[in-house]
Amino acid sequence: MVLGRQWNLTKRKTMKTTIKSLGAVILGGGLFISGCAKKQMTSFQSLKNPEVAARLKSFVAEKEAQANAATNQMPSEFKSFFNAAAKGDWLTVSNAFVEFRKHAGQYDHSGKTDERLRGTAWQAVLETWGALDAFGEGDEKYSAAYGNDIIDSIPPGSIYFGGTDPGRFLITAMQKSHVNGDPFFTLTQNALADSTYLEYLHGMYGAKIYTPTDENSKKCFQDYMKDAQERVQKHQLKQGENVTVGADGKLQVSGQIAVMEINGLLAKVVFDKNPDREFFIEESFPLDWMYPYLEPHGLIMKINRQPLSELSEEIVRKDHEYWSDYVKPMIGGWLNDDTPVEQVAAFAKKTFGKQDFAGFTGDPRFIQNDYAHKTFSKLRSSQAGLYAWRLKQAADMSEKERMARAADFAFRQAWALCPDSPEAIFRYVNLLMEQKRVADALVVAETAAQMPANQGKDGGQIRGLVEQLKKFQKAK
Repeated sequence: MVLGRQWNLTKRKTMKTTIKSLGAVILGGGLFISGCAKKQMTSFQSLKNPEVAARLKSFVAEKEAQANAATNQMPSEFKSFFNAAAKGDWLTVSNAFVEFRKHAGQYDHSGKTDERLRGTAWQAVLETWGALDAFGEGDEKYSAAYGNDIIDSIPPGSIYFGGTDPGRFLITAMQKSHVNGDPFFTLTQNALADSTYLEYLHGMYGAKIYTPTDENSKKCFQDYMKDAQERVQKHQLKQGENVTVGADGKLQVSGQIAVMEINGLLAKVVFDKNPDREFFIEESFPLDWMYPYLEPHGLIMKINRQPLSELSEEIVRKDHEYWSDYVKPMIGGWLNDDTPVEQVAAFAKKTFGKQDFAGFTGDPRFIQNDYAHKTFSKLRSSQAGLYAWRLKQAADMSEKERMARAADFAFRQAWALCPDSPEAIFRYVNLLMEQKRVADALVVAETAAQMPANQGKDGGQIRGLVEQLKKFQKAK
């Protein structure tokens, strides 16, 4: 039984491709929606860590200079935006960005599209907003840890794909120089099908690494269309992949699945054309071609140059130990291999649900900040997804059992870090259903449905999942 999945991607519409027949959207950020968390930063002076404040100031200055260099006369709205950003004035920055979104072509809006909201200057604005968003909505301690710990894990000269908003924007902000690729080159896989983003990358990195060209983009689109046509005939389209035959008999594709497939092909071009570079990824949406090459690497994943026949005992052990140590200050050290689903559910109801911290050995600040617990849950859920994929590929029973244990442990951690995360919930429930653990799957779904974030219309998906599982259980 495979349940409908929610990959925890942003709802915003994003950059249109140059291929007119695509008519689809690109997922530019890939994680949650800001706006519901308690504001953490009002200015750079309000940040407790002077090193973080200095890094953000330097980043804003770099991005403003990049925007200025890309245009003969920067729009006055951009100037005002950067003036506010230079002070760390998150409220003004946030309000300005809300207005930009009403006219930016990559977002759903009813107003007139402003063509100035594309290209290098716009990318600089977008990345500046994303960086300050991490500290305006997120908790300074955890946003800084996220950025610094990922950066410290990546060797100099590497190429890094950052998919979600934090995975892209926090790294661009906290690394020494995003523009100069110091200490490594940061790209987002989610925008590779957008010609203006490719122009931005080429202008920034083209002299140092290979970045996809328009020809690469056209070929990847053609390759995807050919593959999609074959799969249409075989009834092998992916869930949510919108492929239809128009009145003229030509194939038409739309939707996030199709665009991410094309983004995935372009990411493969970057990988293949830079054979001397090491690669790392923070996943927003699973890219099928990558799975054989991936292994957990601290908070993120490494893309090995050659496919791995398996994830060794050593890889799994190090990953297990790393995350056990990492989450202990956040949620406490109670979760281990033998922790049952019911205990995770009880923890979620007590801490996230009732905000009851009696006997809690973690950090209440982490529990109370949406941005923080969503970001780290997403990281662990992605790694759990890798183990789940390996489970399906395993040839012998012992390997299947080993990957099942690793996947279950990682999913329980991801769920404990954010009990209302649709991605962690749906992916974990799918794993449990594949193992015929219907009762555990129902515990996960019912607990998630009780979380404050899933009350009202926002919890419709989860409540639907609960009903689906109850019907399945009753029919057995």
